[in-house]
Amino acid sequence: MQLGLTFPLQRKLKIKSVPYGTPLERLFCWDLHCITLRGQGSLLLVHCASRYTIVACGVSGLEWARLPDFALEQIWAGLLDAGLPEQTVTDYLRKAGGPELTRTHGRREVAFLNRAWDDVLALDFTVDTAIVRQPLLEQAVNSITCRCAGFEGRETAKQFLYRSFQLI
Repeated sequence: MQLGLTFPLQRKLKIKSVPYGTPLERLFCWDLHCITLRGQGSLLLVHCASRYTIVACGVSGLEWARLPDFALEQIWAGLLDAGLPEQTVTDYLRKAGGPELTRTHGRREVAFLNRAWDDVLALDFTVDTAIVRQPLLEQAVNSITCRCAGFEGRETAKQFLYRSFQLI
């Protein structure tokens, strides 16, 4: 699985540069960005095919230090929160392979990441700063009608995610 890091996230992690990575299906790619929510450093994870958004709020230094594994944990939990069956998520993560840090996956994908970020900020009243996982925020953001890089037309990110997983 490719985890595309934005330049601000690379700077935060003190990573000089990451490779572009071998092109993969968008299904197995996520773009990651560091944001501030309610004054806390947070991680935004956006699925490149569907624009499905996962948010971790108040990420600790230890969690930033082990970003690839932490991101996979957030993706696992976020996909389960989306209502995908556990076996589907397990199969997806197995097919996607281990985490590979890369550059972001293109202008179109980053444009949709930025729109997801705008939606997150508009709905930050749903953030629970007492916990890292943000299922209420994710549910709200992923229920907004939007466009994404992997499909034509407008649907919710959750609907696009379900369409993406029919491809597995």
